[in-house]
Amino acid sequence: MIILVTGGARSGKSRYAQERAKQATEQPVYVATARVWDEDFKSRIRRHQQERGPEWTNYEAEKYISTLPLDGSVVVIDCVTLWLTNFFVDHQQDIEAALVEFKNEIDKVAAQAATFIIITNEIGMGLHADTEVGRKFVDLQGWANQYIASQAEEVIFMVSGIPVRIKPATH
Repeated sequence: MIILVTGGARSGKSRYAQERAKQATEQPVYVATARVWDEDFKSRIRRHQQERGPEWTNYEAEKYISTLPLDGSVVVIDCVTLWLTNFFVDHQQDIEAALVEFKNEIDKVAAQAATFIIITNEIGMGLHADTEVGRKFVDLQGWANQYIASQAEEVIFMVSGIPVRIKPATH
């Protein structure tokens, strides 16, 4: 099962996803997709791990989340933007190749007997990328977000810390 949580930067996506996971299980799993580029980022990761607390099982997985032992778990994947960046960089900014590999990995993740709460940044709500590589990445993330949303049973859009259910639609 996939639950997609999307929204802008600092919209409350991670907090919402973590609260949701803790409501669903006493032993949630957190998968960080970041590739650590510098000491500041490493420090942020340590701080976030400490904030989550000892009940969390923490994994670092730059690309291949499907190889982790996640069956039966409630898993927060944070976040698609960083996860996609790893595919994008490894494919030398070839968005078609990166998207194919990413979709294959999403399909493998979704096939597991687990609940995945996947966090992503919504694209197109901010400034237009002013570089070719930036525009390529926006395209890649937009298409990846659409693919995940099509596979998700539920999509939540975060607005200023308030979750708004997008899928399934409420009337």
